[in-house]
Amino acid sequence: MTLNEIIAEVKTLSIEERQQLMHVIVDSLTSIQPQTKSLKDFRGKAEHLRDMDAQDYVNQLRDEWGHRP
Repeated sequence: MTLNEIIAEVKTLSIEERQQLMHVIVDSLTSIQPQTKSLKDFRGKAEHLRDMDAQDYVNQLRDEWGHRP
């Protein structure tokens, strides 16, 4: 079933049924636990920066921001 089909079906529900559905959807969204990351997950992500001076890197980023349209 596509999203458009679901929306069409929802429109056929009574107000009370729509409210119940809304509560079910909101409850399902609030029960989602954010995924926590371990520092190990980031290992090797910025290896290209290892030999670069931190201030030079920041300056480079700022220069790029200044050139945005």
